[in-house]
Formats: sequence, structure tokens, C-alpha cells
Amino acid sequence: MAELICIVCPRGCLLKVETNTDGYFVTGNSCPRGVPYAVREMTDPRRMVSSSARIEGAVHRRLPVKTSKSVPKGLVLSICEEIGSLVVKAPVGLGDVIIRDVLGTGADVIASRTMERVP
Repeated sequence: MAELICIVCPRGCLLKVETNTDGYFVTGNSCPRGVPYAVREMTDPRRMVSSSARIEGAVHRRLPVKTSKSVPKGLVLSICEEIGSLVVKAPVGLGDVIIRDVLGTGADVIASRTMERVP
């Protein structure tokens, strides 16, 4: 049995997940969204990644970036390493793709802010 705190709604229910021959049995949820959340956390946990990359030629030295969709939890540190090795050149627009299909996840790393080039 595993216990999880549900983050789908503000209640923060304590979910208990048990495995049986039919799959997963979830208890403790106050709303129906807790069950798919718990099953997804047990079978394929995913996370959004927010970080910053170095940028040259802009007023700031760091560019905030994020993934366009959630990625497998086990790849988060590797994705952060990829972002950490980048040096982006200004100008960059909000939503510009910085890394396409990062580590084959299907998610892009995109800019979270516009940064103009500074002379």
C-alpha cells in the first residue's frame, strides 16, 4: 500500500493506493479526480520543469524557462542539466522554443519571458 497527498484540488486528501489483481484500488479521495491522479502517480509520475538558462545580450543574465508539458519524473534532473548547459542569445520572445523535444520526451523547453537585445 502507498499513501499520497492528492494535489488535484485544494482539499489535499490523503489517498491510499493498494494493488490487487484487477489493478489499483484507491481510497480517501473526496472528489472523483483523486483516483486517476493516484493511478497516474503510481504508474507514470510526471512533472513540469521550471528553471532558468544563461542568456547573452539581454538586460538580465538568466532567462526563465519551462517545459511545454509534463515530463517523466525520472528525467527531471537530466532536463535541468540540459537547460544548465545552454547559452541563449537575445532577443527571445515569450513562448519561443529553446530546446525542441527535450530528451525525446515530446516536451519543448520554452521561454517564460520576453528578453530584448541590449546594445
